[in-house]
Amino acid sequence: MTVKARLGELRPTQLLYTYGVGSVVDLPHLSVMVMGIEDWDANYTRPIIETRLLDQVQRRLGPQVQSLRTPPMRDDEAEGFFMAQDDHDAVGVPVAPFPRWLRCPACGLLAPIGSGLFRLRTVPNRPDLAKYVHSGCNRRREPTVLPARFLLACESGHLDDFPWHWFVHKGQPSECRGHLELRELGVSGEAADVEVRCRNCDANRRMADAFGREGLANLPGCRGRRPQLRDFEDEACSAQPRTILLGASNSWFAVTLSTLFVPTATKDELATLLQEHATRFEGAEDLGTIRYLRKQGQLGAFAKYTDEQVWAALEAQRAAANDDDSAHEDLKEPEWRVLSRPDPALNGADFQLTEVAVPRRYASFIERVVLAERLREVTALIGFTRIASPRDLAEEEEARGRVIARISRGDPAFVPASEVRGEGVFIQFHEERIADWVAAREAWEDRFRDAHVAWRRRRHIDPPDAGFPGIRFILIHSFAHALMRELALECGYAAASMRERIYARDPEGDKAAMAGVLIYTAAPDAEGTLGGLVRLGTPAELERHIRRALEAMALCSSDPLCADHTPDADGATLHGAACHACLFAPETSCERGNKYLDRTTLAATVCSGEHAFFKEK
Repeated sequence: MTVKARLGELRPTQLLYTYGVGSVVDLPHLSVMVMGIEDWDANYTRPIIETRLLDQVQRRLGPQVQSLRTPPMRDDEAEGFFMAQDDHDAVGVPVAPFPRWLRCPACGLLAPIGSGLFRLRTVPNRPDLAKYVHSGCNRRREPTVLPARFLLACESGHLDDFPWHWFVHKGQPSECRGHLELRELGVSGEAADVEVRCRNCDANRRMADAFGREGLANLPGCRGRRPQLRDFEDEACSAQPRTILLGASNSWFAVTLSTLFVPTATKDELATLLQEHATRFEGAEDLGTIRYLRKQGQLGAFAKYTDEQVWAALEAQRAAANDDDSAHEDLKEPEWRVLSRPDPALNGADFQLTEVAVPRRYASFIERVVLAERLREVTALIGFTRIASPRDLAEEEEARGRVIARISRGDPAFVPASEVRGEGVFIQFHEERIADWVAAREAWEDRFRDAHVAWRRRRHIDPPDAGFPGIRFILIHSFAHALMRELALECGYAAASMRERIYARDPEGDKAAMAGVLIYTAAPDAEGTLGGLVRLGTPAELERHIRRALEAMALCSSDPLCADHTPDADGATLHGAACHACLFAPETSCERGNKYLDRTTLAATVCSGEHAFFKEK
């Protein structure tokens, strides 16, 4: 495909969460797939410095990963996604038409792009009008053709065009390669009303035969196709492919790692400035680079320091980073340390904490409230899955690569990343109160653990007993959802713009316990830093919102069905009393895909009151 100018736009965060490598993007008249990072032009990418996150990416993808980088973009544009032709216009994320089979809506002809039956039509200076037309249609003059809406996918991350010839001829060896047509025999659009027919031998079949448990037997084995990498998997794929619709929500799930920027404990102003402007010094190799940056006017924040002082401090910081073992810690460990013990000396442009008084009504439950007036979150895309969401797995399991599809043919030298700024409210619970509550809930925790094991066995996830977060996590997770839903009513942000970061860990060995939650915004523009969320973290406001959140948990509009729900022993669900009417949050807001939730851990419901945490002794 040759299109000379920009054809569409995506925000950098969309290329991580919604339309990353291997996903299908719907354009006005085309469907295209975002290609692997070998096709990206790294010359137009910008490095993002976040040492802790890069270390975790290297542990998962290998030490050859040198950097985290933004998507390719032109200097005069904030963001973009383009279909490339030449060096002047080919700046952006490359894409290719997918699926490769197209259908004429007028005559029903179904054929691949390479058949020669369709012609690409472009309009000068209007790349958004680029489309394929059926020039030989006998029903209408050059109608615009549409992508076929049926695809084949498997849980190993492979995606392929639907095997139309194989399907209509019922898998029988046949020399017939006649033209096909896809006809809709009803107005419902259901698969039972869609028929594919061979114009040559008149073989026909309804698309309903390709769906459901019985439909699996009517499909060929997976070919291991990776269209985003332009190849097929070397090893044969044993996963059973299934039919999905173009644009299906389970066709692509991002596998990401994210962290909050955490300044190191230092009183040195120059060292703090170097941390805040780390991206600017990413390629600095000697003192001459510092002098060049000064001449270019990029060191305004370092006006009172000489070039020699800046270079010496930069070298010292790099040496300390190489010797620092804390980079190999869990991503949340350093965050917990600075949030639970806020130090005003660490405040800067991307990190600013202010501790406030705890609401008096909940002082026996909550130990500390910290307003995060400035936050910076960095997220990296390390792969993706199809059919099954990675949020079904614990974060530590993402390293195993069990079902994670690759974003590059070889070992990547960089991974796509984005950084956003926002604000938040951090709440730390009294560890003694949490520990006593957890100790008295062993039976309820076992109930959740049994459901967890059954759920994983039902989905063939090994080992089945791994990744259970514990009843402490369920309590804090449920509290986070309840409070997020309440704050969203007044903070001025969309509910999907708010996120949770759960800090829940039982004391184990030399690892201290964690019991807290950070509710924050992470929007890619100024919306995330308007101050609306921090304002609701003041003692009086926070007390009012916690009270309302707990009152809302006592009664759900779906009661008594919701309140009576418990974790299923057969592994069907992984939540207790929780539903869309009371606790579920947008997918972008929740760490674990709306699993491990139970409002009976927060307040007494119409069916249970024995597990409520927020009640006086």
